[in-house]
Amino acid sequence: MIVRIMGEGQVRLDDGHLTELNKLDAELLAEMERGDESGFRRTLGGLLDAVRRAGTPLPDDSLEPSELILPSPDATLEEVREMLSDDGLIPG
Repeated sequence: MIVRIMGEGQVRLDDGHLTELNKLDAELLAEMERGDESGFRRTLGGLLDAVRRAGTPLPDDSLEPSELILPSPDATLEEVREMLSDDGLIPG
């Protein structure tokens, strides 16, 4: 799976990491619903760090279609809310 972190670039991520990412995504969604800004910030950072750690960066000139687009680390709660689908940021 190709994942884009807005403002940073793309990484290739093995589907085996989706369970961990879905847990973080569910936590992020719950914090957004509660309006927990500090929890949201912490979990968004954790989600992006997990993708960076598990993924292999693609070259900047690579034009692979992204299967998943994640917000930048400094995205606001409202910006992330606009990106959400029924499943959160990560499908499944």
